[in-house]
Amino acid sequence: MQQPAPGPAPERPGPLAGIRVVDLSKILAGPYLTMSLADLGAEVVKVEHPDGGDPTRRWGPPFQGDDATYYLAANRNKRSLTLDLTTERGEEAAHRLLARADIAVENFRPGSSLSRTFAYQELSARHPHLVVLHLSAFGEQGPLAGDPGYDMTAQAAAGLMSLTGEPDGPPVKSGYAIGDLGAALFGLVGVTAALVERARTGKGQYLTTPLYEAQLALHVNWATAHLATGERPARLGSGHPSLVPYQAYATADGHLVVAVGNDALFRSLVAALGLPALADEPRFTTNSARVTHRDALNAHLEPLLATRPTAHWSALLQEAGVPAAAVRHLDEVYASPQTEALGMVRTVDHPATGGPLRQVAFPVSFQGVRPPVRTAPPALGEHSAEILTELGYDEAESARILGGPAS
Repeated sequence: MQQPAPGPAPERPGPLAGIRVVDLSKILAGPYLTMSLADLGAEVVKVEHPDGGDPTRRWGPPFQGDDATYYLAANRNKRSLTLDLTTERGEEAAHRLLARADIAVENFRPGSSLSRTFAYQELSARHPHLVVLHLSAFGEQGPLAGDPGYDMTAQAAAGLMSLTGEPDGPPVKSGYAIGDLGAALFGLVGVTAALVERARTGKGQYLTTPLYEAQLALHVNWATAHLATGERPARLGSGHPSLVPYQAYATADGHLVVAVGNDALFRSLVAALGLPALADEPRFTTNSARVTHRDALNAHLEPLLATRPTAHWSALLQEAGVPAAAVRHLDEVYASPQTEALGMVRTVDHPATGGPLRQVAFPVSFQGVRPPVRTAPPALGEHSAEILTELGYDEAESARILGGPAS
């Protein structure tokens, strides 16, 4: 007898299945961090003010349904609960939620009433098991402590904008919010480490991850070079401070990145380009010499690379084993066979629009399986009633907390 065809493999629980997270944050760093926890299997409740919720819901156009795509980028796999945390009822409901949670993430403005109400000293007394992460722009010490800030102010104050842009041009911010995202990723490391520590000690923990600190940590080689020499780094456009050639070059129809990380690759590069004599010229034989004589080398490479299309040079250099890549636009990236092969773009039903929502999935696979995009980012307060019921409120109490008439 013919056996039925096997159905799809059952969805495996994520590595953080059973972990409960209360997301008291807004904008990007906190929501991206908590979305990552949700992607890894944690149950995340996003607590939002009833009047508009997370401000990024309105950071558009573009919009998909009622919400801006900015909000949709950082809030999937969560449930939304609306609470006015400045009221007694809202605060009490939040504490019921925190009592059963493992992690709380907040970015309350320093000195605000909510930062005092939900200070760690208060939370740890009531919920000693809780891992609490506080995100801020500049941290809790120093002359900037307490200053408000967004990603761009962190990029400016922490030096990234001084390193980004053409040498003779103005400072430029990173193309995406690396201040927020850097803090989110360091915060993700911190809270998962705190969970491991709690498994050993039984005690919660208080963590802080300022955007400013995260930017300093990401300076990496820029910082060590400055600390060793005392010199102020200069903007290099797409160039690298320690490797040459290692930058984007204009071609006849676009731009090509050439990344030469050692002297053997340099010899392969100039041989492929028909300039083998450059490999024996003292100014270019070693990387150190090439860094010193960057402009002189580029005077040979730039006019040559400008004569032919990007695809020509890309194929030529790949055949020679020299790392090279076309500078692609996002429409090209998301239409590329490589992106498709990796399965990084997932589709989920989006009830607010009655149609599909495409999302960029979590970039780590477990035994070859990528964590699923389970649910679309929630509508404001979409799950309020069911969450309050789970917390033990009856229908009349829920209505009072949510500001509606008791039935």
